[in-house]
Amino acid sequence: MSTFSLIRHGILLIAAFLTLNACTPTPSHPQKDSALPPMYPDYTDVWIPCNIAPLNFMLRGDYDAVELRATCGEDELKVNERGNCVRIGEKAWRKFLSKVAGKEVTVTVTALKDGQWTAYQPFTWTVTTDAIDPFLTYRLIEPDYEIYQNLSLRERCLENFDERAICDYGLVGNRCMNCHTYGQQSSELSMLYVRGEGGGAILNQKGKLTKLAIKTDDMASGSVYFGFSPNGRYITFSTNVIIPAFHAMPSKRLEVFDSTSDVYVADLQTNTILRSPLLNDSTVFETFPTFSPDGRYIYYCTAKAVALPGELRDMRYSLCRIGFDEKTGAIGTQVDTLFSGPREKRSVCHPRVSPDGQYIVYTVADYGTFPIWHPESDLQMMNLSTGSTDTLSTVNSAKSDTYHSWSSNSRWLVFASKRDDGLYGKPYFTYIDRQGKAHKPFVLPQRDPTFYDQNLKSFNVPELGGGRLPFSAADVKRAVESTPIGMK
Repeated sequence: MSTFSLIRHGILLIAAFLTLNACTPTPSHPQKDSALPPMYPDYTDVWIPCNIAPLNFMLRGDYDAVELRATCGEDELKVNERGNCVRIGEKAWRKFLSKVAGKEVTVTVTALKDGQWTAYQPFTWTVTTDAIDPFLTYRLIEPDYEIYQNLSLRERCLENFDERAICDYGLVGNRCMNCHTYGQQSSELSMLYVRGEGGGAILNQKGKLTKLAIKTDDMASGSVYFGFSPNGRYITFSTNVIIPAFHAMPSKRLEVFDSTSDVYVADLQTNTILRSPLLNDSTVFETFPTFSPDGRYIYYCTAKAVALPGELRDMRYSLCRIGFDEKTGAIGTQVDTLFSGPREKRSVCHPRVSPDGQYIVYTVADYGTFPIWHPESDLQMMNLSTGSTDTLSTVNSAKSDTYHSWSSNSRWLVFASKRDDGLYGKPYFTYIDRQGKAHKPFVLPQRDPTFYDQNLKSFNVPELGGGRLPFSAADVKRAVESTPIGMK
């Protein structure tokens, strides 16, 4: 080939390359595949809220281009991308969801590989008119048991991809920090814990932060697990002496158990602790308390004390409740058992009542009180009117599913699941319809479809909130440095 021909050939190749990269290819003569697309995250056949961020995803494999086509009647959303990732524009996504809210959308993914387009089996998105609370808080933590470092409590807007720290290790001396919990999903009432010397419970009341020392001399520890009463005056909390233990079997990683635990109520108005002998029995472990949305009950978990750690596998917690008078702060005199752990041969953790008072969801595991490392851990739901239970088979996976919270409209449930790899927890959302049926869950959308493949943190204890929190990580730092208010 002559020099001129080589130059001409090179120019043609460059021109062809520039032409190919000037626009994204569109499907041509695709062959049909009866399989669903190899997409991650799996957003096939899910129910989604009308205000969720774009469901960006990738296809597993070496693809040259992907087309997403979502249609509902005359409304259509189409995205063409080079490579194997689909990133949906936020403006186009919001416009599309506003048109199809309350309807079922047909979604087709067509992909180019080795010069051949393939149209995969279509699937659906059911867009509900039941919006989800627009904010989510969670702790980012390494999924390990030996050390912790660089902890952070984060707030994420679910309507887009905005995220910020509300408590950061760099501002609080690299202390351990525990999860942030709302009062009735309100951003104007919430609390988080900063542990270690000089730490405390950081209470948020309409943006005013106060450091509390929720402990008296006769308590085994400071407060650990807690929940707000509906009027915000009280919290019910547990004191737990927590012991970590290591398994000899390689299939088990870590076990954590309480050597003692009790339940109390704190009056945040008078800074006093309210007690009941029914909640402070030395022969019984009480933990994971939460108020009912009408303030009439405290739900909690309880187990008879056994010799630990030797008899840990015999420790099965039951779901109980006791009355409470929100007007007077009086704790009831009768304990009702709703789910017997010993009888059912399952152990209950983390009860949370739906804001409409209709359901209570809790975690069940084979034994113990630390289900996050139990792959058999599942969510279960009880109808509080009938007492019937639902094993939530459409929600649970073969790995740990725990740490859940409700949306303010009682239609959405977020929980931490390790279903992808058994190691990293991620926030998943499931829709609970008005008949109490739970639908296939979907993972928290991310701007970058490859995010979860690169992320090295677990999302721990996700909580839904109705608004942006009125404080920053710097505000928490100042609160931690303040003098704590004690309890009596």
